[in-house]
Amino acid sequence: MIDEAHFLRDADELQRRYGTPTETSVVKEVDHIHPVYRPFIEAAPFFVLATSGPDGLDASPRGDGAGFVVVEDDKTLLIPDRRGNNRIDSLRNILADPRVGLLFLIPGVGETLRINGRARLSVDPALLTRFAVDGKEPRSVMVVAVETVFFQCSRAIVRSALWDAARHVPRAALPSGGRILAALSADRVGGPDYDAALPARVAATLY
Repeated sequence: MIDEAHFLRDADELQRRYGTPTETSVVKEVDHIHPVYRPFIEAAPFFVLATSGPDGLDASPRGDGAGFVVVEDDKTLLIPDRRGNNRIDSLRNILADPRVGLLFLIPGVGETLRINGRARLSVDPALLTRFAVDGKEPRSVMVVAVETVFFQCSRAIVRSALWDAARHVPRAALPSGGRILAALSADRVGGPDYDAALPARVAATLY
């Protein structure tokens, strides 16, 4: 049982418990994409997009070849929205509340990069064409107006041993997508046939 008496209830109490941020924690935050931060964006093949809307919160994985997030200028990012499951939870949130948080990860690198800003969704034909892959255009391009940028130290990656191949979990140790779908749908969808077809389906629908 969780004792309610021990929950933190205000910002002052929280600050007293954690203390004052160090100077290094403060000076690393800027309001634009500084030249020392740009290489992190250009090297990242993956980031997590956090959004908020009237139906709740969303944190969505986004990935492509390194450099798929384009630094248009020191206050603007361009991000093509590649094929997915069409739930569009993040995109729907952005239309209601443009505030976004981005967490960039680079394989083998302990530091992560965090960017906060405001996003809009563009369907400008010229912009869609610019981000076409194999003749396939994204459905939209996210235009992020950058407000804050800072790097996160490596402690979380080091503690988790995220990039240590010896610690990687075999995929077979966890329920497969087909097994999850079958369990949640009373076997209406999913199952072994779903799993068998998945690798080819993913490869054919990346863009």
